[in-house]
Amino acid sequence: MAERSFAKEVESLRLGEGEEFHGEGILAVTKALLQSGVAYVGGYQGAPISHLMDVLADAEGILNELGVHFESSASEATAAAMLSASINYPLRGAVTWKSTVGTNVASDALANLASSGVKGGALIILGEDYGEGASIMQERTHAFAMKSQMWLLDPRPHLPTIVRAVEQAFELSEASNTPVMLMLRIRACHVYGHFKTRDNRRPSFSAADALAAPARDYSRIILPPSTYAQEREKIEIRLPAAQRFVAERGLNEIIDAEAGDIGIVMQGGLFNNTLRALELLDCADTFGTSRVPLYLLNVTYPLVPEEWVRFCSGKRAVLIVEEGQPEFIEQSANQILRQNDVGACIVGKAVLPMFGEYSVDALRLGVGRFIEQWAPQLRAGNAPARAAVSAVSAAKLAALVPPRPSGLCTGCPERPFFAAMKILQKEVGALHISADIGCHSFATLPPFNMGNSIMGYGLGAAGASAFGTDGGKRAVSIMGDGGFWHNGLTSGIGNAVFNKHDDLTVIIDNGYSAATGGQDIPSSRAPDPHRQGNNTIIDAVKGVGVKWVRRTHTYDMRGTLKLLREALKTPVRGPKVIVADGECQLNRQRRERPLMRKAIAGGERVVRERFGVDPDTCTGDHSCIRLSGCPSLTVKDNPDPLRSDPVVHVDNSCVGCGVCGEVADAAVLCPSFYRAELVYNPSAWDRLMARIRAAVIGTLQRRSERNRLRYAL
Repeated sequence: MAERSFAKEVESLRLGEGEEFHGEGILAVTKALLQSGVAYVGGYQGAPISHLMDVLADAEGILNELGVHFESSASEATAAAMLSASINYPLRGAVTWKSTVGTNVASDALANLASSGVKGGALIILGEDYGEGASIMQERTHAFAMKSQMWLLDPRPHLPTIVRAVEQAFELSEASNTPVMLMLRIRACHVYGHFKTRDNRRPSFSAADALAAPARDYSRIILPPSTYAQEREKIEIRLPAAQRFVAERGLNEIIDAEAGDIGIVMQGGLFNNTLRALELLDCADTFGTSRVPLYLLNVTYPLVPEEWVRFCSGKRAVLIVEEGQPEFIEQSANQILRQNDVGACIVGKAVLPMFGEYSVDALRLGVGRFIEQWAPQLRAGNAPARAAVSAVSAAKLAALVPPRPSGLCTGCPERPFFAAMKILQKEVGALHISADIGCHSFATLPPFNMGNSIMGYGLGAAGASAFGTDGGKRAVSIMGDGGFWHNGLTSGIGNAVFNKHDDLTVIIDNGYSAATGGQDIPSSRAPDPHRQGNNTIIDAVKGVGVKWVRRTHTYDMRGTLKLLREALKTPVRGPKVIVADGECQLNRQRRERPLMRKAIAGGERVVRERFGVDPDTCTGDHSCIRLSGCPSLTVKDNPDPLRSDPVVHVDNSCVGCGVCGEVADAAVLCPSFYRAELVYNPSAWDRLMARIRAAVIGTLQRRSERNRLRYAL
């Protein structure tokens, strides 16, 4: 159950010739794939293009009608290996994942694919997760494209341009026999717009056609001596072919303007921000008309020297807007212009940040400096470029708005497990904890503050392998069920068995690949007509040789603590695995809340649990918050005038998971938590019992108040 359904929106994928599509970038990419006659599609979910996989899954009926094979791949490497179908056959294929981490996982297959070359169009759609909204370390795809000689497209965030880029990426791939990467930033994935559609196309050549007449070409095998010939082919044949195609089809865009002696070159994906910066500098209007000539690189690799020479000739200075580092485009531009005796001064990182996302404000500052130096007449009579938010204003804002680090959701089943780990470390001392990618990585942040390293998706156990056999205090590693199936079973658990590690691995089984939006995985329990789920993690772990395997439910903190103590103290040698069950609360609420609302609207009796804190009992110690950190736990003023410490309060976001009370019980904190039942459409018996309870409680409260007044006097 993905976090968002596109069941209604995918109907727009049926639009035909001349009709108008309205929607967001992810749907437009899918429509472009269908218009291109794609034969197969695969990929691995992950921000910022996780919704592309969700769209494809919801559109599986349409894909089947067109004879398009679709599958949710086990990893990015699996998806990349799918593209081998295009090496020997004229099959158009596309795969997708988050870069750069996904590209790193797929690097072996991609390097081999780029070496052998392709016959059919091979397209890799990458979610470029770079900048302030990123969830990963900061790297770019550009270096990988250059290293493996794959062409890289970075279309401007404009639906017709994105659709054209997808369609022409297949043609570019076939014209140059090279796989093509198409990069989409977060905003491009979700930008809204419209474009004229074309009819969807069935694949002109299918997998069945390939199987009916298998083809083999030894020159495409990545073994010597073929590999030496493939490298030569990359440079002598494929690269010139790609440059010709880019130039002849006009994939890049040159926009002339009045200030002809300067210019700006930019990655296509940065067009909107750059144009907005120019508008704020009074050098462009709201409709996209710039006073400065622009060269949009919708293809950032390979560069086309002839286009650079044409754009830069006669100009005194050219600014290159290239996000991130190293400045590959700037270096190449200097080389191209010097080799062709073009005297334009190349300006780039001298006025723009060397690192970080190129926001509108960062671009306004950098572009403003460039214009003030090389074309001050464009700024005549205008105030100098400055930051949109001054340092003083930013400081005032920071004082009013508290920081909001990432954290586990309300009711998350992983919260009680990490609370148990925190209690355990008070007993046994600090532990080396090898963390992993996923929701559980938030345990490295307050209030848990645990985890010594994060090495990659499913690599939690592998990250602790150096500590596996020293005979001292046992190391602990964490991984989620998504990471387990992605990589952890072999690189972590299998490796621990083979090398006789004596450590503990905890696999948090929340039922989904939750951090990427709740997609199903092999151990998901929900029935799926297209996938085989319900494959148990315990069976897989035992299958690779683990002898000591236990299961616990994350909400059972006392049981979890007991198992953790046993795992760390048992004399049994060898890898130990605890599978901690607890369904992702977001997915559970997505499933149950609509059913609850429907039942309530239908007049059925529905009981919903809520938890609260008795303010008269709460001591104001706040240990529950420090051990749990649930977003529904907050504080409010103490009702007792004799006490100044604020008391704990449970707000209306509570989902009734019971973790707060479980934490209080396991940590032996206080009895201030209570459980209440909210009854919708109560029966006559419910109403009678409510009146009786109210009468009894009212009597006791009045007696308590009388006693309080008597003692006060």
